[in-house]
Amino acid sequence: MATKAVRKIVRIDEEKCNGCGACTTKCAEGALQLINGKAKLICENYCDGLGACLGECPTGAILIEERTAENFDKKKAENHLYEIEQDEEPEYGCPSNKAGEIEKTKITLSGCPGSRMIQFTNETAVQNSRKTGTQPSALRHWPVQLTLVPTRAPFLKGADVILTAQCVPFAYVGFHEDFLKDHALLIACPKLDDAEAHLEKLTAILRDSDIKSLKVLRMEVPCCGGLVYIAKKAIEASGKKIPIEEIIIGVNGEVKNRKNI
Repeated sequence: MATKAVRKIVRIDEEKCNGCGACTTKCAEGALQLINGKAKLICENYCDGLGACLGECPTGAILIEERTAENFDKKKAENHLYEIEQDEEPEYGCPSNKAGEIEKTKITLSGCPGSRMIQFTNETAVQNSRKTGTQPSALRHWPVQLTLVPTRAPFLKGADVILTAQCVPFAYVGFHEDFLKDHALLIACPKLDDAEAHLEKLTAILRDSDIKSLKVLRMEVPCCGGLVYIAKKAIEASGKKIPIEEIIIGVNGEVKNRKNI
Protein backbone atom coordinates (compact mmCIF):
# COMPACT_ATOMS: atom_id res chain seq x y z
CA MET A 1 0.00 0.00 0.00
CA ALA A 2 1.19 3.53 -0.75
CA THR A 3 2.06 5.47 2.39
CA LYS A 4 0.40 8.79 3.05
CA ALA A 5 1.46 11.88 4.96
CA VAL A 6 0.57 15.55 5.30
CA ARG A 7 2.70 17.26 2.68
CA LYS A 8 2.71 19.88 -0.06
CA ILE A 9 1.14 18.85 -3.36
CA VAL A 10 -0.25 20.45 -6.52
CA ARG A 11 -3.92 21.34 -6.89
CA ILE A 12 -5.54 22.44 -10.17
CA ASP A 13 -8.39 24.96 -10.23
CA GLU A 14 -10.27 23.60 -13.27
CA GLU A 15 -12.41 26.72 -13.60
CA LYS A 16 -9.26 28.79 -14.21
CA CYS A 17 -7.45 26.20 -16.34
CA ASN A 18 -7.60 27.04 -20.06
CA GLY A 19 -5.93 23.82 -21.22
CA CYS A 20 -2.84 25.50 -22.68
CA GLY A 21 -0.59 22.66 -21.47
CA ALA A 22 2.30 24.90 -20.36
CA CYS A 23 2.45 23.21 -16.96
CA THR A 24 2.63 19.71 -18.44
CA THR A 25 5.85 20.45 -20.31
CA LYS A 26 7.44 22.00 -17.21
CA CYS A 27 6.56 19.10 -14.89
CA ALA A 28 9.72 16.98 -14.85
CA GLU A 29 7.91 13.99 -13.36
CA GLY A 30 5.03 13.86 -15.86
CA ALA A 31 2.56 14.20 -12.98
CA LEU A 32 0.45 16.73 -14.90
CA GLN A 33 -1.31 15.83 -18.14
CA LEU A 34 -4.06 17.35 -20.28
CA ILE A 35 -7.25 15.32 -19.94
CA ASN A 36 -10.46 16.46 -21.64
CA GLY A 37 -8.91 19.88 -22.17
CA LYS A 38 -7.89 20.44 -18.53
CA ALA A 39 -4.63 19.94 -16.66
CA LYS A 40 -4.89 17.08 -14.17
CA LEU A 41 -2.68 15.68 -11.43
CA ILE A 42 -2.83 12.06 -12.53
CA CYS A 43 -1.13 10.49 -9.53
CA GLU A 44 -0.22 11.88 -6.11
CA ASN A 45 3.03 9.96 -5.78
CA TYR A 46 4.32 11.39 -9.06
CA CYS A 47 4.16 14.96 -7.68
CA ASP A 48 7.14 16.18 -5.62
CA GLY A 49 5.25 19.28 -4.46
CA LEU A 50 8.10 21.65 -5.35
CA GLY A 51 5.91 23.70 -7.67
CA ALA A 52 8.13 23.99 -10.76
CA CYS A 53 4.90 24.25 -12.77
CA LEU A 54 3.55 27.29 -10.89
CA GLY A 55 5.29 29.98 -12.90
CA GLU A 56 4.21 28.43 -16.20
CA CYS A 57 0.46 28.86 -15.67
CA PRO A 58 -0.85 32.03 -17.36
CA THR A 59 -4.20 31.92 -15.54
CA GLY A 60 -3.02 31.11 -12.00
CA ALA A 61 -4.87 27.78 -12.01
CA ILE A 62 -2.08 25.87 -10.22
CA LEU A 63 -1.73 26.04 -6.46
CA ILE A 64 0.40 24.26 -3.89
CA GLU A 65 -1.64 23.07 -0.94
CA GLU A 66 -0.74 21.10 2.18
CA ARG A 67 -2.90 18.05 2.77
CA THR A 68 -2.82 14.30 3.35
CA ALA A 69 -1.52 12.67 0.19
CA GLU A 70 0.53 9.71 -1.01
CA ASN A 71 4.25 10.28 -0.52
CA PHE A 72 6.29 11.25 -3.55
CA ASP A 73 7.95 8.19 -5.08
CA LYS A 74 10.88 9.24 -7.27
CA LYS A 75 11.40 5.78 -8.73
CA LYS A 76 7.75 5.38 -9.77
CA ALA A 77 7.76 8.87 -11.26
CA GLU A 78 10.87 8.07 -13.31
CA ASN A 79 9.38 4.79 -14.53
CA HIS A 80 6.13 6.56 -15.44
CA LEU A 81 7.97 9.28 -17.37
CA TYR A 82 10.04 6.71 -19.24
CA GLU A 83 6.92 4.75 -20.22
CA ILE A 84 5.05 7.72 -21.64
CA GLU A 85 8.12 8.92 -23.56
CA GLN A 86 8.63 5.49 -25.13
CA ASP A 87 4.98 4.89 -26.05
CA GLU A 88 3.56 6.63 -29.10
CA GLU A 89 0.02 6.34 -27.66
CA PRO A 90 0.50 6.04 -23.90
CA GLU A 91 -2.25 5.34 -21.39
CA TYR A 92 -1.96 7.73 -18.48
CA GLY A 93 -3.01 6.51 -15.10
CA CYS A 94 -2.09 6.00 -11.48
CA PRO A 95 -1.00 2.58 -10.22
CA SER A 96 -2.40 1.67 -6.81
CA ASN A 97 -2.08 -1.43 -4.69
CA LYS A 98 -5.35 -3.25 -3.99
CA ALA A 99 -5.49 -6.77 -2.61
CA GLY A 100 -1.91 -7.33 -3.71
CA GLU A 101 -2.62 -6.46 -7.34
CA ILE A 102 -1.54 -3.44 -9.29
CA GLU A 103 -4.41 -1.65 -10.98
CA LYS A 104 -4.03 1.08 -13.53
CA THR A 105 -6.76 3.57 -14.25
CA LYS A 106 -6.97 4.09 -18.00
CA ILE A 107 -7.50 7.65 -19.06
CA THR A 108 -8.31 8.92 -22.52
CA LEU A 109 -5.91 11.73 -23.23
CA SER A 110 -7.24 14.75 -25.08
CA GLY A 111 -6.66 18.46 -25.32
CA CYS A 112 -3.73 19.99 -27.21
CA PRO A 113 -2.03 17.33 -29.38
CA GLY A 114 1.14 19.40 -29.71
CA SER A 115 3.15 17.24 -27.32
CA ARG A 116 1.78 13.84 -28.46
CA MET A 117 4.81 11.90 -29.64
CA ILE A 118 4.61 10.36 -33.13
CA GLN A 119 7.23 8.70 -35.31
CA PHE A 120 6.77 8.44 -39.06
CA THR A 121 8.16 5.86 -41.47
CA ASN A 122 9.68 6.61 -44.83
CA GLU A 123 6.91 4.62 -46.52
CA THR A 124 4.31 6.88 -44.90
CA ALA A 125 5.98 9.95 -46.37
CA VAL A 126 6.25 8.36 -49.81
CA GLN A 127 2.58 7.31 -49.82
CA ASN A 128 1.47 10.79 -48.77
CA SER A 129 3.59 12.37 -51.52
CA ARG A 130 2.04 10.08 -54.13
CA LYS A 131 -1.44 11.17 -53.08
CA THR A 132 -0.62 14.86 -53.24
CA GLY A 133 1.98 14.87 -56.01
CA THR A 134 4.50 16.61 -53.79
CA GLN A 135 8.05 15.88 -52.70
CA PRO A 136 8.19 13.40 -49.79
CA SER A 137 8.69 14.97 -46.38
CA ALA A 138 11.92 14.11 -44.58
CA LEU A 139 10.34 14.70 -41.18
CA ARG A 140 10.28 11.48 -39.15
CA HIS A 141 8.81 12.51 -35.80
CA TRP A 142 6.58 14.85 -33.83
CA PRO A 143 6.83 17.14 -31.86
CA VAL A 144 9.69 19.23 -33.20
CA GLN A 145 9.62 22.33 -30.97
CA LEU A 146 12.49 22.09 -28.47
CA THR A 147 10.14 23.03 -25.63
CA LEU A 148 7.83 20.07 -26.35
CA VAL A 149 10.29 17.29 -27.23
CA PRO A 150 10.77 14.80 -24.34
CA THR A 151 14.37 14.64 -23.16
CA ARG A 152 14.46 10.87 -23.67
CA ALA A 153 12.39 10.65 -26.83
CA PRO A 154 13.15 7.43 -28.73
CA PHE A 155 13.81 9.30 -31.98
CA LEU A 156 16.74 11.08 -30.30
CA LYS A 157 18.57 7.88 -29.33
CA GLY A 158 21.79 7.61 -31.33
CA ALA A 159 20.53 10.28 -33.74
CA ASP A 160 22.19 12.95 -35.80
CA VAL A 161 20.27 16.03 -34.67
CA ILE A 162 19.48 19.33 -36.36
CA LEU A 163 18.80 22.31 -34.12
CA THR A 164 17.34 24.96 -36.40
CA ALA A 165 16.14 28.50 -35.99
CA GLN A 166 12.46 28.78 -36.85
CA CYS A 167 13.06 30.98 -39.92
CA VAL A 168 15.53 28.66 -41.65
CA PRO A 169 13.05 26.19 -43.24
CA PHE A 170 11.15 29.15 -44.74
CA ALA A 171 14.26 30.84 -46.12
CA TYR A 172 16.04 27.74 -47.47
CA VAL A 173 13.90 25.95 -50.04
CA GLY A 174 15.86 22.68 -49.95
CA PHE A 175 15.73 22.27 -46.17
CA HIS A 176 14.13 18.81 -46.23
CA GLU A 177 16.31 17.33 -48.95
CA ASP A 178 19.65 18.96 -48.04
CA PHE A 179 19.52 18.98 -44.24
CA LEU A 180 16.59 17.21 -42.60
CA LYS A 181 16.94 13.81 -44.26
CA ASP A 182 18.02 11.12 -41.76
CA HIS A 183 18.13 13.63 -38.90
CA ALA A 184 16.05 14.26 -35.79
CA LEU A 185 14.75 17.82 -35.66
CA LEU A 186 14.62 20.44 -32.89
CA ILE A 187 13.25 23.93 -33.58
CA ALA A 188 13.79 27.05 -31.47
CA CYS A 189 14.05 30.83 -31.73
CA PRO A 190 16.91 32.39 -29.72
CA LYS A 191 15.39 35.88 -29.93
CA LEU A 192 11.69 35.41 -29.12
CA ASP A 193 11.80 32.27 -26.95
CA ASP A 194 13.10 31.78 -23.41
CA ALA A 195 16.82 31.22 -24.05
CA GLU A 196 17.53 29.99 -20.52
CA ALA A 197 14.73 27.43 -20.75
CA HIS A 198 16.07 26.26 -24.12
CA LEU A 199 19.56 25.89 -22.66
CA GLU A 200 18.21 23.84 -19.76
CA LYS A 201 16.12 21.62 -22.05
CA LEU A 202 18.86 21.04 -24.62
CA THR A 203 21.34 20.21 -21.87
CA ALA A 204 18.96 17.56 -20.52
CA ILE A 205 18.45 16.11 -24.01
CA LEU A 206 22.18 15.88 -24.67
CA ARG A 207 22.77 14.36 -21.24
CA ASP A 208 19.98 11.77 -21.47
CA SER A 209 20.19 10.78 -25.16
CA ASP A 210 23.11 9.23 -26.98
CA ILE A 211 23.21 11.86 -29.71
CA LYS A 212 25.90 11.34 -32.36
CA SER A 213 26.16 14.84 -33.81
CA LEU A 214 24.53 18.26 -33.74
CA LYS A 215 24.04 20.63 -36.68
CA VAL A 216 22.94 24.16 -35.80
CA LEU A 217 21.17 25.96 -38.64
CA ARG A 218 20.77 29.69 -38.10
CA MET A 219 19.96 32.77 -40.12
CA GLU A 220 22.67 35.30 -40.92
CA VAL A 221 21.07 37.99 -38.72
CA PRO A 222 23.07 38.66 -35.51
CA CYS A 223 20.30 37.75 -33.05
CA CYS A 224 20.20 34.23 -34.47
CA GLY A 225 23.75 33.62 -33.24
CA GLY A 226 22.26 32.96 -29.83
CA LEU A 227 21.25 29.50 -31.02
CA VAL A 228 24.90 28.53 -31.47
CA TYR A 229 25.67 29.87 -28.01
CA ILE A 230 22.87 27.75 -26.53
CA ALA A 231 24.17 24.65 -28.32
CA LYS A 232 27.76 25.16 -27.21
CA LYS A 233 26.81 25.83 -23.58
CA ALA A 234 24.45 22.84 -23.55
CA ILE A 235 27.17 20.49 -24.80
CA GLU A 236 29.54 21.86 -22.18
CA ALA A 237 26.98 21.49 -19.39
CA SER A 238 26.03 17.98 -20.47
CA GLY A 239 29.58 16.70 -20.10
CA LYS A 240 29.33 15.00 -23.50
CA LYS A 241 31.71 15.24 -26.45
CA ILE A 242 29.40 15.84 -29.39
CA PRO A 243 30.61 17.20 -32.75
CA ILE A 244 28.81 20.40 -33.68
CA GLU A 245 28.52 22.16 -37.04
CA GLU A 246 27.23 25.68 -37.62
CA ILE A 247 25.42 26.40 -40.88
CA ILE A 248 24.45 30.00 -41.66
CA ILE A 249 21.59 30.69 -44.07
CA GLY A 250 21.23 34.07 -45.77
CA VAL A 251 17.95 35.97 -45.82
CA ASN A 252 17.85 35.33 -49.61
CA GLY A 253 17.97 31.58 -49.00
CA GLU A 254 21.58 30.72 -49.80
CA VAL A 255 24.11 28.92 -47.57
CA LYS A 256 26.41 31.72 -46.43
CA ASN A 257 28.84 29.63 -44.40
CA ARG A 258 29.27 26.32 -42.65
CA LYS A 259 31.96 25.24 -40.23
CA ASN A 260 32.74 22.81 -37.42
CA ILE A 261 32.97 24.52 -34.05
